[in-house]
Amino acid sequence: MECRICGNEELESFLSLGMSPLANNLPSQEDLAEEQPVFPLSVAFCDTCKLAQLTHVVPPELMFKNYLYVTSTTQTFRTHFTQMAEDLTRQFKLGKHSLAVDIGSNDGLLLKGFQKHGVTTVGVEPADNLAALANKDGVETINAFFDHTVAEQIINKYGKADIVTANNVFAHIHDIKSVVKNVKTLLKDTGVYVTESAYFFAMIDQLTFDAVYHEHLSYYTLTPLVYFFKHQGMEVFKVEQVNTHGGSIRVYAQKQGGPHKIDASVPVLLAEEKKKGVERFTTYQQFGERVYDAQKKLLTFLAQAKKEGKTIVGYGVPAKATTLLTFCKATKDTFSYLVDDNPLKQGRFMPVSHIPIVGSHMLDQKKPDIVVILAWNFAPEIMQKLAKYKEQGVQFVIPLPEPKVL
Repeated sequence: MECRICGNEELESFLSLGMSPLANNLPSQEDLAEEQPVFPLSVAFCDTCKLAQLTHVVPPELMFKNYLYVTSTTQTFRTHFTQMAEDLTRQFKLGKHSLAVDIGSNDGLLLKGFQKHGVTTVGVEPADNLAALANKDGVETINAFFDHTVAEQIINKYGKADIVTANNVFAHIHDIKSVVKNVKTLLKDTGVYVTESAYFFAMIDQLTFDAVYHEHLSYYTLTPLVYFFKHQGMEVFKVEQVNTHGGSIRVYAQKQGGPHKIDASVPVLLAEEKKKGVERFTTYQQFGERVYDAQKKLLTFLAQAKKEGKTIVGYGVPAKATTLLTFCKATKDTFSYLVDDNPLKQGRFMPVSHIPIVGSHMLDQKKPDIVVILAWNFAPEIMQKLAKYKEQGVQFVIPLPEPKVL
């Protein structure tokens, strides 16, 4: 495995979570007789460009052609992406003569926000089901992986783009050099590329190792991204830290010599990362060691609860739940069931453990003693929704960095 940014072949591994199934590939009842495939899940550090990345790449067709994660499921993300569209429209003076393209556009949530301001939009989404959903909802979406052909298709129909976005998808792509080459083709010379990804230092600080799964090939900090864009004829001119996924970074890039001055946010965060040890392997090594401590604490909590005869369920089945439950060897004996508000996931099962996934009505039918909030980044929204159960004595627990009763 060589580094996807700089080609360095001597990557240093710092975390192994063993063999793990694909996070969003939730088997149906009919699939249970078949063995779900598992793949190595380990993370390594590149000492040249400072990128943390998976050592094993699963073919994207296995993960993204039929996708069960729908962005609009939570109010948190509906608010976040509507606000993002508004902020970008204002910041870059977008209007009825502007074109916005979203790579990995899911159900078209962000693009709907642009449409409210009269901006022409095009989504690019490889998942057949999500592209169909977006098109049905009035958001023009090309059902394909973003490549040169797709970029030319958009240019031929609409001209070049004023803004290209890629939210929680740039970290999912192995050949990021080709993607950025095609983004440059698609963008006007004055255009902007905006990418939002989970921030690895937020993961380190909060010990949210469950965000490591096969879709997430890269674990970005600003330092390797500045290195990467510079070597691709682009430059990062601004960065913002946002609170999605427990902490993310929104990075703004333009073609080299573009119209935007380098904002102070870039050197400030680069200096902060250097101070935190972004260039030192020991920073990542220590994170890996702390992950095993977190695993022990969670296992101890769950074992004690079961010993006391308590019924445990999980709330939310995000991709990170697969990592956490697989790494902690959770079974149907540990969790009676998992609740998710996304109808596409209900009636399915967790891979390997086959814990059933149900709707929230099950909380009334089989009320648990403990609810572990697996979608911890939506904890406030979930707690508000389930307030009556807390009043009835149900305990709500955040699993990481150590089990915490809310």
